[in-house]
Amino acid sequence: MTSQPRLEKVTPDNVLAACRLKVAPEQERFVSPVARSLAEAYADPETAWPRLVYDGDRLVAFVMAFFDVRFDPEDPDDRPRSGLWRLAVAAGEQGRGYGRFAVDQVCEEILRRGGRRVTVTWGEGEHGPEDFYLRLGFRKTGEMSEDQVVGELDLPRR
Repeated sequence: MTSQPRLEKVTPDNVLAACRLKVAPEQERFVSPVARSLAEAYADPETAWPRLVYDGDRLVAFVMAFFDVRFDPEDPDDRPRSGLWRLAVAAGEQGRGYGRFAVDQVCEEILRRGGRRVTVTWGEGEHGPEDFYLRLGFRKTGEMSEDQVVGELDLPRR
């Protein structure tokens, strides 16, 4: 990092730059394009929380959290979940702390909204994000969401 990274909302002024953000080629199978994420956020604005990560004037990452407002309290297997929906760090920007910063910001937002746990899913395989999430303290739950591993991180009580 060359300066303190910051989160910015997606706006008409930065949406095209966001859509141009690309991960490393070997990671493309693990990360949906930002344009798809923004379309999903547009279609589900009550759940999605998309943000861009900047370092100075450089767009270095995209992150999108989700806040589950549609769970069935009558179903003992269904519980509210909030977490990391998407994370894409630009090719050439990885290993500089931007991914950790983005995850930390999602955790802060979940805490601010009263949540105590962060959920994430990831695809397994070479060049996948599993080691990154495990280093951050996420643990595998033993669940799968389609073909993705489900991980959780308990947040500290304030």
